[in-house]
Amino acid sequence: MRYWGCSAYPERVPEGDTIHYAANRIRPVLAGHVPDELRTPHPRFARDRWEERLAGRAVESVDAHGKHLFLRFEGGLTIHSHLRMTGSWRVLAEGRRWPRPARAAWLVARREDQQVVQFNGPVLELMTAGRVRFDQRLAALGPDILAPELDEGRFLRRLREDDPTRPIGDAVLDQRTIAGIGNMWKAEGCFAARIDPWRAVGAVSNAEALAIVRECRPRMQRSALDGNQTRLKRIYGRAGLPCPRCAPPALVAVRGQGDDNRPTYWCPRCQT
Repeated sequence: MRYWGCSAYPERVPEGDTIHYAANRIRPVLAGHVPDELRTPHPRFARDRWEERLAGRAVESVDAHGKHLFLRFEGGLTIHSHLRMTGSWRVLAEGRRWPRPARAAWLVARREDQQVVQFNGPVLELMTAGRVRFDQRLAALGPDILAPELDEGRFLRRLREDDPTRPIGDAVLDQRTIAGIGNMWKAEGCFAARIDPWRAVGAVSNAEALAIVRECRPRMQRSALDGNQTRLKRIYGRAGLPCPRCAPPALVAVRGQGDDNRPTYWCPRCQT
């Protein structure tokens, strides 16, 4: 078997635990408060008047669903963000050097000596409550894997509505099936549950599908609290190295999966 380097594949989109971690850091700064300053320095927002429209409004809540983050303001206005592959949220002490150039900042919200900055979007929009409620992208999302109570029944219903010939690894990446699992957690969940990510959905039992999600959820919950994914990785990025569970002669394999050719890491020995 040939093992490919990660450079052949697209970069990873921040996963649900990264977005929940950002929300957890932003919430103490902004929730329940009127920002002392809110500005949108990027030229694309020059005509949108966000500063004027949000002036004097308190942030009612900061929450996440899957890979989407929401700053909800008084009066039914919401800032919606999706980072895709290029964006990031940072909470920075005022005066601290920014990790990216100032021109990369799309949103800056300051309260006292703390700044909440979103760099390089690319999805950043101010929405009314009605638009949030009826937005088809958001309405189509599956249950959030990091919700306080995971709706496992809804996850299974969405999974069974999917193409039964689709590989299970690709299926759990679909945000319409379950929101928040990204490419790294797909690989880690399938590995921990000993499920071949290439097995067709129709050949995966409900118990096996739930095992993948249940292996991901507590690990993602820990990462959402401290932002440290690295210590939780066992197989992702280890192509060609010994399997961490069954060791030599088994080596970790990698191959692109799905329409986006996301690298899928698995052990051909213990995940069959």
